[in-house]
Amino acid sequence: MTSVLSDRINQMEESATLAMAKKARELKAQGIDIISLSLGEPDFKTPKHIQEAAKASIDEGKYFAYPPVAGYQDLREAIAKKLREENKIADAMAENIVVSTGAKHSIANVFMCMINEGDEVVIFSPYWVSYAEIIKLAGGIPVTIEGSLENNFKATAKQLEEAITDKTKAIIYSSPCNPTGSVFSKEELEAIAEVVKKKENLFVIADEIYELINFTGKHASIASFPGMFERTITVNGFSKGYAMTGWRVGYICAPLFIAKACEKMQGQFTSGGTGIAQRAALAAISGDQTASKEMEKAYLNRRDLVLKLIQEIPGFKTHVPEGAFYFFPDITYFFGKSANGFTINNADDFCIYLLEKANVSLVTGEAFGAPNCVRISYAASEEELVEAMKRIKEACANLK
Repeated sequence: MTSVLSDRINQMEESATLAMAKKARELKAQGIDIISLSLGEPDFKTPKHIQEAAKASIDEGKYFAYPPVAGYQDLREAIAKKLREENKIADAMAENIVVSTGAKHSIANVFMCMINEGDEVVIFSPYWVSYAEIIKLAGGIPVTIEGSLENNFKATAKQLEEAITDKTKAIIYSSPCNPTGSVFSKEELEAIAEVVKKKENLFVIADEIYELINFTGKHASIASFPGMFERTITVNGFSKGYAMTGWRVGYICAPLFIAKACEKMQGQFTSGGTGIAQRAALAAISGDQTASKEMEKAYLNRRDLVLKLIQEIPGFKTHVPEGAFYFFPDITYFFGKSANGFTINNADDFCIYLLEKANVSLVTGEAFGAPNCVRISYAASEEELVEAMKRIKEACANLK
């Protein structure tokens, strides 16, 4: 019945991270002991004071009506204040903020508002799985520039300059990066900004959703550089740093005409995000940050633990992630090897092999624009991580 469906949905790829997580859940439901390291899902509970703010908003009874499309004014003001004070984005005001149902929704709004048929968007690769599909849905053409393992998977300003054409409308990157955990330094972003400013009407979408999980202590926002506020859409949210994935609250900070366009788009598609979740988000951004800092420390400990365990697996090649909660090892060593009649031809096969033989769920790098890699999420308990890496090591040892 695919002929009944639109071309856009027939041509769209399924989210690989969600697909693997779904398969892992199905196997768990069958009683199989699956350790899932596939989703970018913090395993911490949402901090107590954020939960309490949500409960209080229910008791107040004021937040059951439709919220303003762009978000509650006090939340937008708090976000803008945070961006001015912490990110040094001096021009950020409440009117530049649009609150949406998660950062993915924010990115979709931006591309639907900015991209015309045939416009090109340069994606720094490896990239988050949904970038390319959202761009294509908006009628755009994704153009990838690939960061090498030797450069911590970070594409360079020189590569960007070489990729820009008359059709280039925007660029998009994430820092800290999903899937690699790499962090762009201030100097690297300044070089990128200089390239962007050479081309009229070229914009940057800076995905900073992992900002609060940064082990370098030096997060840089490209919108803070001279001449870049009017060229940048900063995307952020509450899912990762506050363990609020299911609350679904993200936002953009953008030049006013883009913010107004996204508000218009959102008004027709979803209206404003859930009022109770927005009250929780306000408590998160304006309240005690201790819990977020403790989570960041825990992720750093887990990174170091998993790094040691990965280095004990012959054939895995990895850099040291500087943020987020992922490893992205190159596993080409295993291509062509077999065990029990199962041959590894690519990263997809490798993930299926580990799911079936080791009961560990990972995500193929193919979905992130890096077909020689796999993504390992360490947003899990240390006990689970130790057991998962033990299983992976044993399964890999059987491949000959």
